[in-house]
Amino acid sequence: MYRLCSLKIITYFCELNLNQQSCTIRRKTASDHSIILHMEHTRIKELLGSDEFGKEVIVKGWVRTFRNNQFIAINDGSSINNIQAVVDFENTEEALLKRVTTGAAIRVKGTLIESQGKGQRVEVKVNDLTILGDSDPEKFPLQPKKHSLEFLREIAHLRFRTGTFNAIFKVRNALSFAVHNFFREREFVYMHTPIITGSDAEGAGEMFRVTTLDLDNIPRTEEGKIDFKEDFFGKSTNLTVSGQLEGELAAMALGNIYTFGPTFRAENSNTTRHLAEFWMIEPEMAFYELEDNMDLAEDLLKYVIKYALDTCPEEIEFLKNRLLEEEKSKPQNERSEFDLVQKLNFVLENSFERVTYTDAIEILKRSKPNQKKQFKYLIEEWGADLQSEHERYLVEKHFKKPVILTDYPREIKSFYMKQNAPDAEGRHTVRAMDILFPGIGEMVGGSQREENLEKLLTRMAEVGIPEEEMDWFLDTRRFGSAPHSGFGVGFERLVLFTTGMTNIRDVIPFPRTPKNAEF
Repeated sequence: MYRLCSLKIITYFCELNLNQQSCTIRRKTASDHSIILHMEHTRIKELLGSDEFGKEVIVKGWVRTFRNNQFIAINDGSSINNIQAVVDFENTEEALLKRVTTGAAIRVKGTLIESQGKGQRVEVKVNDLTILGDSDPEKFPLQPKKHSLEFLREIAHLRFRTGTFNAIFKVRNALSFAVHNFFREREFVYMHTPIITGSDAEGAGEMFRVTTLDLDNIPRTEEGKIDFKEDFFGKSTNLTVSGQLEGELAAMALGNIYTFGPTFRAENSNTTRHLAEFWMIEPEMAFYELEDNMDLAEDLLKYVIKYALDTCPEEIEFLKNRLLEEEKSKPQNERSEFDLVQKLNFVLENSFERVTYTDAIEILKRSKPNQKKQFKYLIEEWGADLQSEHERYLVEKHFKKPVILTDYPREIKSFYMKQNAPDAEGRHTVRAMDILFPGIGEMVGGSQREENLEKLLTRMAEVGIPEEEMDWFLDTRRFGSAPHSGFGVGFERLVLFTTGMTNIRDVIPFPRTPKNAEF
């Protein structure tokens, strides 16, 4: 006999009061209990596309500019574009007009009319003006002029109010939604893996320590080492660099899972590509081999980029034009051959080229930049760890399409990657894959995981990972081991590519970098 869960059937409907021009939304349940949500104003994005001239409207937002004591540019965050409100300054109190300053929050009530000026289709003829929150023009740092990105990073709490960052974070939002939608459509299980961990998934050792020990009175063992048994967790713990290892545990029971959350790396790097706190998308799939892994990763990237193009055309067009203006100041040979939209379509319209590391090394060794010593890091022999300049050469110059590099040398990859049989020259490789994008270099890193317990134990011993610390992880190889694969996508790098920005600190709300943890 089946038991049915009781469900409240929820309906929504909108009652439009034509006199007040307000929208009442009632959330109604089957038991007829209602919650009334009263929305007095209309979003600017909706008004900018409206043809209902003569309609009385209410607009709420922040003042971008106020010209000639008459024209107020208002933005409420719903669009990168402002709506112009026209004030009858001759019949408005002077004291009130003086409070209409850049950054102030205001409410205007008036009539939507066809604009008489250039640059906008519609505007609001103001009948009533209210100041909701003042902004001191002598102190508000976002004045109506062009500000450098460096300056805006110093006031990251206010940079959301600029057109550039409005566009960036709308695109980031769309990409985030698309990630979840992609995996939901494929019936993946969303897993929340721990942020605090006792293991180093990457073996990099660059981790933030988590402790409640009194740093002025640290307990010590007889050997003089820190006694972590006295710490909160009874052992040394850190902020995670990856949810992969825990994701593997779930995949070996649930089939296909993904994680999407914050990760941390204490790498003392101040480049335009590094953050100490960043978000990672990490799917893990049981019974997937390397080819399946590559297919899924390519599908994911194309899906989310297409979603951003389809749902954020206004924002991406704005960012495209911004990038074109920025590139005008560069020498011709440093300018991109694609604009932003062309670059995004470059990914969508091309099948990713799949090439082994060994073949890529031969291509790079014979390349003109290598032979003319133009690479900063010359490729001289098999086993070299590829740098961004090499990755970009393969994508942008040689193949002219996104590239998936596979089968890397074992020595330059993580311990958990599945080992291939030695090649004809006795070289050891692993079933790794990296996806390379134009302008970015590595976008995705992944592999087929090593399911053979003995090989995994041997590799752990070689790199110095104690077996007892990873006993829980090894159980998946002891009990019902199976082929499985996974990959990681640095979400900020994905946002960086999709928005055309050049510094990763500009695509996360509050960047965490060496000597910087503001806000």
